[in-house]
Amino acid sequence: MQYSRRHFLALGASTAAVATLAACGKGKPGPARPTAKAVTERTVPAGAKPDVVATYRAAPFELDLAGTVVSTWGYDGQAPGKPLRAKAGDVVEVTIDNGLTEATSIHWHGLAIVNSMDGVPGLTQPDIATGTSFTYRFAVPDPGTYWFHPHHGLQLDRGLYASFIIDDPNEPLAYDVEHIIVLDDWLDGVAGTPDDELIRIREMGASMGADMGDMANMPGMGGMSMASSPLLGGDAGDAMYPYHLINGHPLGDPLTLDPVPKAGDRVRLRIVNAGGDTAYRFAVGGHRLTITHTDGFPIKPIEVDAFVIGMGERYDVTFTAQSGAWPIVALAEGKDSRAAAVLRTRDAAVAPTPDLTTPLDEHDGQWLRYSSLFAAESVALAVPAKVRRVPIKLTGGMGASNWGFDNQPYASHQPINVEAGEWVTLAFENATTMWHPIHLHGHTPQLTSLAGGVRKDTANVLPGQTVEFTFPANNPGQWMVHCHNAYHLEFGMATTLSYIA
Repeated sequence: MQYSRRHFLALGASTAAVATLAACGKGKPGPARPTAKAVTERTVPAGAKPDVVATYRAAPFELDLAGTVVSTWGYDGQAPGKPLRAKAGDVVEVTIDNGLTEATSIHWHGLAIVNSMDGVPGLTQPDIATGTSFTYRFAVPDPGTYWFHPHHGLQLDRGLYASFIIDDPNEPLAYDVEHIIVLDDWLDGVAGTPDDELIRIREMGASMGADMGDMANMPGMGGMSMASSPLLGGDAGDAMYPYHLINGHPLGDPLTLDPVPKAGDRVRLRIVNAGGDTAYRFAVGGHRLTITHTDGFPIKPIEVDAFVIGMGERYDVTFTAQSGAWPIVALAEGKDSRAAAVLRTRDAAVAPTPDLTTPLDEHDGQWLRYSSLFAAESVALAVPAKVRRVPIKLTGGMGASNWGFDNQPYASHQPINVEAGEWVTLAFENATTMWHPIHLHGHTPQLTSLAGGVRKDTANVLPGQTVEFTFPANNPGQWMVHCHNAYHLEFGMATTLSYIA
């Protein structure tokens, strides 16, 4: 829908010139295993020399949040961790050194790599125990914007995450400056730990459920949070975050992007939502954004003023930098808070910091809709007429903390069995009153229920909506399918896609 653009053009214009452990791969009944031949199809040949070698140490460290110093966990003493970079087709070796007080792992979010490297403890690999290390070795198949994080408890909702950029050797985009923007919601060390927050959510749900009686678990009573958003179709989230960050910086200490573009430069932003429970409205004051990629895969470019990005999603955008200092705004959807940064051109070095609190109304400007996204011809799937459709109902609610698929938590949900070579549609129907960002490991499906047919590995499924993930079963193994709300996952909103031949 088209609306007035006045707020977007004005933005910054004054400066212009549980199944708790089960959800992480433990306690799951053993699914059928693929054949040894199938497992090795994407394995890096023995003796192949790696193109990229890196080591990340997961350990406690202290993070300064605008003067509030908190104890948390991160990679190499920072959050986000240092970006990892490779070219499509490269062999990558990454060693994770575990200096934490508990086991960990790494999931390479969005990458269709060999299953044994996918990083789900109890499903694709053993835990990386305290004081030990593990080396992931795989070939990176597709260029794009990706990221990595643990698949172990609520470690994701600390500082354990980093971007992973796979460059295209034949990059078609023309741009002068590139920036990686990592969004995050933060509570660790400020309002207890994520594990404390999980207990609070469970207790609050139990209290509210007791007040409402049987109504708390009736169909349609999927969530009872205090955060609400029309853009997300109802409840916006459960967790309470005192801070929202861009590249580790809260609103009180906004990041100024460096390198600094010249006025007229073409800027590329690679945007990752690493949050645990928060979607963000994203915009750059005074600029329209051309969206070029979603979840790493190219689309037919579309120009918008703003968009909503859910947990686990990535968007690449480009724009021409206008002279001045401009706000980059990530409004925490439905939570009356935000993250922000500053884009300042070289000729505006002394310009005052722009207003970072300007409203970002959903009725202003052109907002992105999935139905407006069309996969680029180079990556669009030629979906055949015969596709096996598997319906999956998103169920549960905050009242009983019983988030799951088909009224079952991960530990008891039967695996979705597929055969190599067949085409499959996973049809996710949201029967709750809360939105869910659904993520499929090891594949990048096409959203066939929407007009655009975009390729995405993570898609927001709003209440009452059905979203179809359609893909060829061409990457054998055992793959998690789950909600990327960290707390819903801990309560059991997950299952396994299991290749049986």
